[in-house]
Formats: sequence, structure tokens, C-alpha cells
Amino acid sequence: MASPSLALVGRPNVGKSTLLNRLAGRRIALVHDMPGVTRDWKEAAIRIGRRHFNLIDTAGLEEEGKLDALADRMTAMTRNAMEQADLIVFMIDARSGLTPFDEHFAELIRKSGKDVLLIANKCEGKAGQSGILEAYSLGLGSPIGVSAEHGDGVGNLLDAISAWGDEWAKKSGTSNGYSEDENEETPLRLAIVGRPNAGKSTFINALLGNDRLLTGPEAGLTRDSITLPFLHSDHQLELIDTAGLRRKARIKKSLEKLSAGESLGAIRFAHVVVLMLDGELGLDKQDLDIARHVLEEGRNLIIAINKWDQVSDGQSTLKEIHHRLGISLTQAKGVPVHTLSALHGKNLHQILDSAVALYGAWNWRLSTSDLNTWLRAAIDRHPPPLVGSGRVKIRYGTQVKSRPPTFAFFGTRVNDLPKSYERYLENSLRDAFDFWGPPLRLNFRQGKNPYSDE
Repeated sequence: MASPSLALVGRPNVGKSTLLNRLAGRRIALVHDMPGVTRDWKEAAIRIGRRHFNLIDTAGLEEEGKLDALADRMTAMTRNAMEQADLIVFMIDARSGLTPFDEHFAELIRKSGKDVLLIANKCEGKAGQSGILEAYSLGLGSPIGVSAEHGDGVGNLLDAISAWGDEWAKKSGTSNGYSEDENEETPLRLAIVGRPNAGKSTFINALLGNDRLLTGPEAGLTRDSITLPFLHSDHQLELIDTAGLRRKARIKKSLEKLSAGESLGAIRFAHVVVLMLDGELGLDKQDLDIARHVLEEGRNLIIAINKWDQVSDGQSTLKEIHHRLGISLTQAKGVPVHTLSALHGKNLHQILDSAVALYGAWNWRLSTSDLNTWLRAAIDRHPPPLVGSGRVKIRYGTQVKSRPPTFAFFGTRVNDLPKSYERYLENSLRDAFDFWGPPLRLNFRQGKNPYSDE
């Protein structure tokens, strides 16, 4: 049975994301002094005692009547998260004391009929004692005083969640409240990256069939990396939405630097990365820099050209993108290029099909005998060049790892091989085994073959 969901709700800047990170035991959500950093709801699987819970960090609830278009959408998403939650963890700032906003949203929570835990945050020292006493007037039970930043009182909170979990298990008819399957398939982590406003969140919403992520005409809506489970043709995926990446010189604010760091981290831990382009803008230097970084990290790359329905001359645009990739990113040979319209839901699943295929090839293992049969044929067709008074000799090779497929070749003077010959070997290897798409790494080493019996 699915784990129960806990939604952290409250005014902006009361410490919801800090508490999420504290309960998860690692930094999952961005934390900043500026109010309203969280815009999408973010989920984390946590374990308390013998139970698993799904913890949801939500955007701060804004006061009715003072909403602009963006804040209105954020509040609507928070209410959606509350509707899906089994337990609402309502947080107030004990140092600030109760505000009319807190009282308004307490009434909203009471009307929801959901189970609720009341948390008075920022209670380090004696600063929040008066706020804790005021919180009783909300009529949501006894408040639990905590300091999410320093960890004070978190043990009491864990005890309260655990006790609620026992009651939830009895009501739902499950003895454990979670399931553990050691043989469960590891999800394919698919990160969606690109410049701001390329349509990354719209793409994921279209796949999910609902407005799970905040979207709009404003650039830079996504600030944090959001991970969402998705099932595609019996394959378990984790879709990772990321903040838009701009050139370093244009990143001035500390919050944007944090967001960019989160996006780069998502690339590093992904299995496949979809680089989303705006079809009307085409491929620019920033896109090429992102693609180059993905390949240098050894991740699989897919180029997705969004807003294709708005491109007037598709054939010319596609030809230009392929031309730029061929000239500026030679290591991207064989990388899938797809056109789509995330807004209208066109050609979305083709990208997922490519991701599954690339992931399988990324785990490719080639036997040493097949590799060396190919190597001898490749050298016979095109021998290594002369270097000084002698010729480079490549004697044998072996695959040392996968993810990405990495090969070591041994011989004499191999450190002097020109890059052009290394590219020849890579392209020949891809041709021989029809292995186009995933990055390959070829290393050349001088010395004795460690795999020989001599």
C-alpha cells in the first residue's frame, strides 16, 4: 500500500523547506532568507521508526485578495497538495506570533476535515514561547514547538507523526504503512534541462496529464529541482524538472546561483538528460555549453526542440541545429533529436522511448574478444600514424566499465596518439556495433596488459 502523505503548509518563510530537509536528513529543498523561494510542491520519502512517509513541501499560502497571477497559481497548487495529503502539518512562526493570515488558513484547514499537526517553528531558546501559547487559540490541538534550523523539538515532532502513522495504519487496514521490495527496479532518472522558459515544466505536466508543476509566461518560475515518479511502457522513471540555466555572467543573485547549482547536480545524478530547446530561438552557445557539460559528465543526451508548432520553417531550422551540433559538438554524434509541442502534447512519448533505449545501451558490455577482433580490423584499415621515428602500436583493449561504456587500450607510444585518430577509433567502434547515442570513453595506456596470462 502507498505510504501516507504529509503536507507542510503555512505562510511564506515560516521554515517549511528547512523542516523538510531536517526530516529527510539531507538538503532536498532550496532554503533562502527571501520569502517565497518554494513555488512548486516538492516531495521526499522519509522513514520514521518502522514506517515510510511521503513528505510534501508546498509554496507559502498567500492571503486571499492580495494575490497576483503567479501567487494565485502557487496557492492553488498548495491547496491541491493539501487535498491529496493524509495529514496536514501546519506551521507558524512562533517568533512572529499569530497573524490574521495564520487564523485565516487555520479555518481553511479545519474545513478540509483532514488530520492536522500544528507546528510552532523557530522556538530556539525562549524567543518563541509566547507564540506557542498563542497557537492554542487556533483550535488545532496542542502546538509542537520546534526549531527546524537547529533541530530543537524535532524528536517530539517525530513521535507525534509516528503515533499518527499507527492510527492511519489501523484505519487503512495495513499493518506496516509501507512496503519494501528489495527486487524493485531502479527507476531511470530523466532530467529535463535547458534555458529559462523553454517549456520544461510544461513538458512534464503534459506527460502527467495534470498541472503538477507551476507554469506560466514568466521566465524562471522553477527554482528547485522537482522529482516525480512516472511509468512509461512498464519502465519506472523519475522525471526531474530543473531551473533554467543561463550564462554564468548573467547569474547575479544568490538564489539563482543556488538554483543553477541544483540543476547541475540533477545532471550529475541523472541517467538520461533531455536538453529542451525553444524552437523559435534555435540552438545557441548556452545550449551547446549545457550539452557539452552533460556529455562530459558521462550522461546520455537527448535534444528536444519544443514549441515546434510555432516554427515557420521547420526543415531549415532542423537542418541548422544538426549542422551546429556537427560542428560545435562532435562528441554528440548519434544523439537523438526530437521535435515536439509540450503545450499541445505532441511527440512526447518518443522522447521517453529514446530515453529507455539510451539507458539500455548505456549499460552495454562488450566482450574482450569481440573488442579486440574489431580493434585489429580497424587498425588494418587505418594504421596509427608515425610519431617521430616510430609508429604508435595499439596491442589490445578491454572494457573497464559501463555507465558510460569505458574502454582501455594498451600499447606503445599510445600517449602520442593524435585526437583525430582517437575520434576515428570511436566512430569505427560505434559503426561496428551500431552503438550510437550514449557517450563513450576511450583511454590509452602504455605498459603491460594486466589481463594477459604472462
